[in-house]
Amino acid sequence: MRPIRSACLAILLLSASVACTGEPGAAGTTTKVSYLTSFSTFGRDAYAYVAQDKGFFTEAGLDVTINPGSGTVDVLKLVAGGRAHFGVADATGTMITLAKEKLPVIAVAAVQQRTVAAIIGLEGGRIATPADLIGKKVADPPGSTVKLMFPLYAKAAGIDAGKVEFVPSAPPALPQLLVSGQVDAIGQFVVGKPLIEAAAAGRKAVVLPYGDLLPDLYGNMLVTTKDLADRDPELVRRFSGALLKGLRYSIEHPDEAGQILRKYQPTQNSDVASAEMRLMTGYSRPDGFSGPLGAVDEGRIGTIIQLLEQAQAIPAGSLRPADLVNFGLVPKS
Repeated sequence: MRPIRSACLAILLLSASVACTGEPGAAGTTTKVSYLTSFSTFGRDAYAYVAQDKGFFTEAGLDVTINPGSGTVDVLKLVAGGRAHFGVADATGTMITLAKEKLPVIAVAAVQQRTVAAIIGLEGGRIATPADLIGKKVADPPGSTVKLMFPLYAKAAGIDAGKVEFVPSAPPALPQLLVSGQVDAIGQFVVGKPLIEAAAAGRKAVVLPYGDLLPDLYGNMLVTTKDLADRDPELVRRFSGALLKGLRYSIEHPDEAGQILRKYQPTQNSDVASAEMRLMTGYSRPDGFSGPLGAVDEGRIGTIIQLLEQAQAIPAGSLRPADLVNFGLVPKS
């Protein structure tokens, strides 16, 4: 009973922290909310800091605290447990997690229309194709998107997932683990290529994007609790709108976005961050995509669920599209 009571208390405290600053939309009030990035703090997260710096959150009546996340599973659990109001988690990883654990979270917007999950090695190393992963070591945090989705990727690549060793590692340590040769590859986002090449001092990265073999998959999505989405949809829309405004500005002004990230996170390299945001454009607003930034298609979510069921990544009938996404809150224009 004690864990259940603790979880309930956390959710009650979360609800109070949103409500105590005034009714959403009331003149002169500001609502305090917290937000988790997907995976530590890298250039791909610059858009949240751009929304902060450009006043997009303030315009929406929000006082936002940005904290680093540590992978899809942890972000989902922290949001579900009341430790953050919003977070970013990989769509497919979220589906796999929700099929196993009925966490009270829901997605409300897509940050990327295509998955950015990838495994990255270095030229001159021992990995050039998916088949080369057999018998190799891949460093990645335990709850990361890349590790969570690897069995699905391995099946698509025709390799045995059980013959690849994942080494639990903290996100900031990944580039150095790869460069030093302690592991053969690392779990990373495609947009992390500039970061890895900067750390490798001239060596080129070898990128194995999951999206090459799994083109239907979405990338990261903005998530919140089902309670907050049901109880205060206007607050969710305000936050989502401001964050996506920051994303739009960032992919249109990548150099400035990199500088803004460094302003808030001095350890970040602004040039690397800018390069990551340039790469983000092809995933957040890919060629041929005509919908609004952040849109989510219900039919496509259904297709992904079927793909996961066929790959036995989730039990048949364990998820419906509405279990993952609140389609009433996703951007329509």
